[in-house]
Amino acid sequence: MKQLQPMLKNMPMRGQVDCILEHSEGPYGENIAEGWGQFSGADAVKLWAGEKDNYDYGSNSCVRGECLHYTQVVWRDSVHLGCARVECQNGWAFVTCNYDPPGNYVGERPY
Repeated sequence: MKQLQPMLKNMPMRGQVDCILEHSEGPYGENIAEGWGQFSGADAVKLWAGEKDNYDYGSNSCVRGECLHYTQVVWRDSVHLGCARVECQNGWAFVTCNYDPPGNYVGERPY
């Protein structure tokens, strides 16, 4: 957890400078989202959790579009979570949540 906190502390500044929706490629599982105005961390989690219907547990795969944000949110082994939100200069909001240990390993089920 001590290693995760400094990394997350620096993440919003990176987002604030450019507000580019791209993954950090760090050692943690990561979900990122952006939205307009008062877009919050809770709004981002609702988006990711909303992918549940796209996930088929039997085949352990996405069946109707994106579902990997959802599987990271519910990944059984992730026990540390850190989220950050930053307001971008263009009026958008950037949200990132990082998970330790990461999930979404090929061939493994999230729960």
